[in-house]
Amino acid sequence: MNMPNASTFQAVLKTVTRYEESDGQPQAISIAYQVQGTGPLIVMLPSLGRDVEDFELVSTLLADAGYRVACPSPRGIGASTGPLDKLTLHDFARDIVSVIEAEGGKPAFIAGHAFGNWTARMVAVDRPDLVLAVLILAAGPRVVAKGPGAGLPHCMDKSLDEAVRLDWIKKVFFAEASDASVWLDGWHPAVADAQRAAKAATPVEHWWGAGNASILDVRALEDAFAPQEAGWQLSQDLGTQRVTTVSIANAGHALLPEQPLAVAEAMKAYLRDFQN
Repeated sequence: MNMPNASTFQAVLKTVTRYEESDGQPQAISIAYQVQGTGPLIVMLPSLGRDVEDFELVSTLLADAGYRVACPSPRGIGASTGPLDKLTLHDFARDIVSVIEAEGGKPAFIAGHAFGNWTARMVAVDRPDLVLAVLILAAGPRVVAKGPGAGLPHCMDKSLDEAVRLDWIKKVFFAEASDASVWLDGWHPAVADAQRAAKAATPVEHWWGAGNASILDVRALEDAFAPQEAGWQLSQDLGTQRVTTVSIANAGHALLPEQPLAVAEAMKAYLRDFQN
């Protein structure tokens, strides 16, 4: 894979803090995020139990293409703090809204990878005034395939032999030809548990449709969570007038470390068409 030269833009780390009442007391929620570039705002939300380093190359390519890219760390990771119990996707959506407002409060593009796409769609429902479009990277159907879902805890369990864990990561997240070792690190199990609980506590009807937002659906052709043989596509649920579908070969549910250039090109093409 030919990698581009270093970006013109240096990522800047920012933090936005808000207060919400919890048991009658104000509770501080701080969301740290990296931002780089200038232009229309894209907010990128990482996968289950993972942080923003997965977006490093894609965000750089988008910044170099004329966008301002903000990558918030989920609460519980790094400098992002806040309660992790009794949450719903609405709570995670408010975290993203706080970042958009801190960046000027104008409508933004929201891109979500895997779990992040659930939150992205929730933002589009709760605050449609702040969302230009939703860009979905490696989404799954309403009912997640049991095999990959059951394998998730093993991927994060560092008490397992590394070779065993690598085999699980490969089966659950990566295409046959991909190097899964790049995801041996970078897991945050407590955050993943909170995210899965929040999704379970939120009726799927609340977020599935992403309000009335236009959607880019970037599909990985070897995604174990959305296998090709199942024949499912998001456009079947929400309509081809709203959903633009792009399929990427030689990629699984991880997608970003496997085909970052193809993902960035798909996003840039969609954004150009949307803005014209």
